[in-house]
Amino acid sequence: MLTDSNKVQQTLWGHPKGLYVLFFTELWERFSFYGMRAILVLYLTAQGDRLNPGLGWDNLSALQLYGWYTFLVYALSVPGGLIADRLIGQKKAVMYGGALLCAGHLILAFDSLWAFYSGLALIVLGVGALKPNISTMVGGLYRQGDARRDTAFTIFYVGINIGAFCAPLVVGYVGEVINWHYGFGLAGIGMAIGQMVYIYGQRYLKGVGEFVPVQKASKNHEKTKLSKIEKDRMIVLLLSFIIVIIFWGAYEQAGGLMNLYAKEKIDRLMWGFEIPASFLQALSALYVVILGGPIAWFWVRWTKKGFESSSLFKMGVGTIITGFGFLLLAGAAMETLESVTGKASIYWMFGAYFLHVVGELSISPVALSFITKMAPARHVSFMMGAYFFATSLGNKLAGLVGEAAQSAGELTIFLGVFGFCVGFGLLLLVFVKRLKKLTHGADDVQNISPITEPG
Repeated sequence: MLTDSNKVQQTLWGHPKGLYVLFFTELWERFSFYGMRAILVLYLTAQGDRLNPGLGWDNLSALQLYGWYTFLVYALSVPGGLIADRLIGQKKAVMYGGALLCAGHLILAFDSLWAFYSGLALIVLGVGALKPNISTMVGGLYRQGDARRDTAFTIFYVGINIGAFCAPLVVGYVGEVINWHYGFGLAGIGMAIGQMVYIYGQRYLKGVGEFVPVQKASKNHEKTKLSKIEKDRMIVLLLSFIIVIIFWGAYEQAGGLMNLYAKEKIDRLMWGFEIPASFLQALSALYVVILGGPIAWFWVRWTKKGFESSSLFKMGVGTIITGFGFLLLAGAAMETLESVTGKASIYWMFGAYFLHVVGELSISPVALSFITKMAPARHVSFMMGAYFFATSLGNKLAGLVGEAAQSAGELTIFLGVFGFCVGFGLLLLVFVKRLKKLTHGADDVQNISPITEPG
């Protein structure tokens, strides 16, 4: 949180300038992460006798590694959050995490197995330190009840997806078409740019993410004991993590099963040009950039009209919409069974990614904001880490679902994910008003002046 001496910050377009420092830092970090993700499974399965050789693994082995990697890359956010809360603060944790990520991505540029596994290990450690703490710092720019907080996370989320959109096009093309290791190296350059932005922008982050010893923050009450209201809020926060697990278990098919499906069973020929499979990884991010503003505006208008607009309601709606994206993928799977070529139209993928993103924008940025509202200030980094641990479980679930598709078939899996997401989302909407009571008003919006900052 900000100190009293920083109550009035420099603002730009109604938000603290520190938001835009974090925006561009995360943009480049996500460029490196999603660039590497776009080509990871493709690199693992590329045969060694090609002009651009990979490791030649089978699909099942590649998806297993992908599942463990995406699990660990977010699971380490728990110790990353704890270290920030108890030892060094969020600001330093982001700095150290960025340095580890620069090293990890650049090491992947070397063509050897030691470099491959060492690079993955450093990326896992780096994301664990950076990811929960940079998100917490966004929330730390605003006081409790500030109506700009949800909008700030949407702006921050757009930055994430600008990087995620550019990465598959640039890193994906260089890696898939020219040389895998050039692609990995390019991702490392992106992370280095993000690190320089963060270092330069420290002047706009004074008082945000600093380490505060527990003794000073809690001198007038017990150090760590939760009050009844805090316990209720933690309960509903933990319940929201179940939504997070289910959503990412579905959504993260993009980097694994959907990536391989696009490569093997989608007709990617358009206007005489065969679109690289990795390019389709950019669709989600493109849709986020295009739809982020309109969907944020929709929820603002929805709220002003007096309709139910709690975070849990938005997340339930988002889960249902995500499920319908898999109904379109099931349509693609049916077409492959009936088609002479055994391939489906690429437009199924366009539609599926579109619905996934509409769902995502009602879940992911909302969940990040929800954590900074619900978690006690002394535990906020840990709870942000717990959120990313839930994300890691979702990623691991995604890998298991992808593995199951190798025997059950894509059509069965796509229909199963559709049915489960829609059913779960509807169940959540039924109980949302009861769960909302456990927030004790912390999820309610207040009108805060855009000039006055948190103290």
